[in-house]
Order: sequence, then C-alpha cells, then structure tokens
Amino acid sequence: MDYAGELISNYEHPHNRGRMSKADSSFHEFNPLCGDDLTIYIRIRDGRIEDVKFDGSGCAISIAAASMLTDEVKGKPISKVEAIGFEELKGIIGIDPGPVRLKCATISLKALKKAVFLYEHKKPDGATENL
Repeated sequence: MDYAGELISNYEHPHNRGRMSKADSSFHEFNPLCGDDLTIYIRIRDGRIEDVKFDGSGCAISIAAASMLTDEVKGKPISKVEAIGFEELKGIIGIDPGPVRLKCATISLKALKKAVFLYEHKKPDGATENL
C-alpha cells in the first residue's frame, strides 16, 4: 500500500482510538485553524508507553497521524517519545504535510509529548511548544 493509501486507511479505521479510563497522563490539544480537537491518553509502566489512545475529532491528516503515531510509540521508552520531532513524524506518517497542513499532522505528537512531560513533571521543551 502506498503512503496515501496508508493515510486513508488509518483515517477510515484508526487504531488506538478511544478514551482510557485509568491513564497515567493525558493532554488535550485544539487546532483552531482546522478544528482538530484531540486528547492523547498514556499508560506508563517501567519507563515505557504500555498503552496509548487518542480521542476527538479532526481532519483526515490529524486522525491518520494520531493512529500511526500511537502505533509507533507503544512499548517505546518515554525518553524516545520525548525526542520525537517533526522529521521523525514525517517518517512515521510517510508524507511531508507542507506548511498548510503542518498543525494537522503534528497535533497528536504535541499532545503526546505534553502528556509525557506532564507525567514526568517537566515543562515541555521549545521544540514541542513549536510543533
């Protein structure tokens, strides 16, 4: 399947969608430019993302990116999640969304990283704030 097909599949049938009742941390982000409205929930065990879910609404790119990103980070150490940036996200979703759709593609990453920082009682870094 090509990248466009993968994105459409993840939009139409998103993985890890839903709320998490016993999350260790969560974070909500809203993109007023597009109307994307997502919350990321994480459960952490032994310094790793044991489970991750997202809930909310958004455009095809934001939902597909959230689906693909949550698949990617399951089982990963939280230190690796903190280090994911835009270049890594482009590799995960397989496209460069361009400047117009940048916030759509990065909303789930921003919420995920902020949930991790919140869990660790750390202030988000500048790279996260600028996503």
